[in-house]
This record gives sequence, C-alpha cells and structure tokens, in this order.
Amino acid sequence: GDVEMTCQTALALSVWRRQSLEPAAREILGSDVVQIDHMGAYACRNVNNGVGSSRISAHAQAAALDFAGVRLRDGRRITVQQGWHGDRRTRQFLSLIHASACKRFNTVLSPDYNAAHHDHFHFDMGGRGGFCR
Repeated sequence: GDVEMTCQTALALSVWRRQSLEPAAREILGSDVVQIDHMGAYACRNVNNGVGSSRISAHAQAAALDFAGVRLRDGRRITVQQGWHGDRRTRQFLSLIHASACKRFNTVLSPDYNAAHHDHFHFDMGGRGGFCR
C-alpha cells in the first residue's frame, strides 16, 4: 500500500528486488522470482500499533525487514535457512544478493552474524550505513 512506500526501506527493497534479486535469480537459478518470503512484518507502523499514539516507532522508521527467501516460477523455494550452507549455486545466489543488499541498506545481517539470524537476512535503514555482516 501507499503507507509502506513512504518508507525508505520499502523503496530500497523494490530497487534491490528489481536490480539485484530478480536478475540474480534468472542468471544463477534460471527462474523468475514470484514472491519474496518475509519473516514477520516490515511495517511503517505506529508505536503500539497505533493504540493511543500516532508516533511512528523508531523500528518503523528504520523499517527493518527480515528476508527469509524467495519462491521461483518453477516452483522451487530458496530459503536462507537451507541455502546459506546449501549447494554451490544456491550459496552463490544468496551471497550475491546479500552483497548487493549491502549497497542499498544501511544495515544487513546474515546467518554469519549470529545464531538469531540463522534463517534470514535482516535489512534496515537505521544507523550510519556500511554495517554488512
């Protein structure tokens, strides 16, 4: 919706999807991305989900996004959890899109960062940028 598009992260995500994720999937995996799997909401949401407050939370402004994987047109599902240490081609795809995300988002965390991120990439626009793990 329109609300999400006011978020820097949503914009960065759509550019990353179009310029990095989709071409990488076609080139390396030989199929088109039909869906991105998110974990939890990335939301420009108000504090307490708007209950008694119209203040936008810091997390919402940074609009953190947890990317769990993609679904491809040929029916395959590529997940960070299975693929990060998966076959060579899947690893190549995930490391390429991780590296390209680091150019678009201020903070990018992968399974290499800590155990809490074993099954997703965390993207956000908080911080000064250049934090890529």
